[in-house]
Amino acid sequence: MAAFKFELVSPERLLVSADVESVVIPGTEGEMTVMANHAPVMTTVKPGVVTVKAVSGSEERYVVFGGFADIVPAGCTLLAESATPAKDIDRALLARRIEAARADLSEAKDDHSRTKAEEFLHQLTTLEGVVIPA
Repeated sequence: MAAFKFELVSPERLLVSADVESVVIPGTEGEMTVMANHAPVMTTVKPGVVTVKAVSGSEERYVVFGGFADIVPAGCTLLAESATPAKDIDRALLARRIEAARADLSEAKDDHSRTKAEEFLHQLTTLEGVVIPA
C-alpha cells in the first residue's frame, strides 16, 4: 500500500511526522480515513481519537481537542488545538475539560453560544467514554 506524509502538530509540540499508510480523523462532519492520493480537502476536527497506521502495520492513537486538517494527495497535516498520545490521557484531565465546558455552557449568553457549548460538552463526554471505558 502507498505511503504518505502525516504530521500531527499541537501548539506545544510536533507529535507525529512520518510516512504512514492511513490516518483516521474525527472530522466535525464524521470520521474520515485519509490514505495516499486523497482528494484535496480541508476539514475542522472535533474532540476525538486520531488513529495513525504506520507502514509497518502498527497503530498509534492520539487524543485531539479540536483543530483542523489539511489533506492533499501527497500528505495530511492536522493542526490540533491540543493533542496527547492516548496512552497518556487520564480521567482527571478529561474531567477538568468537561468541567470547563460545563462552565462555558452555564455562561452562554445566546442560543448560538449555548448550542455550540452543548455540542462541545457532548463531544467531550463521548470522548471520555471512548478513551477511558468504565
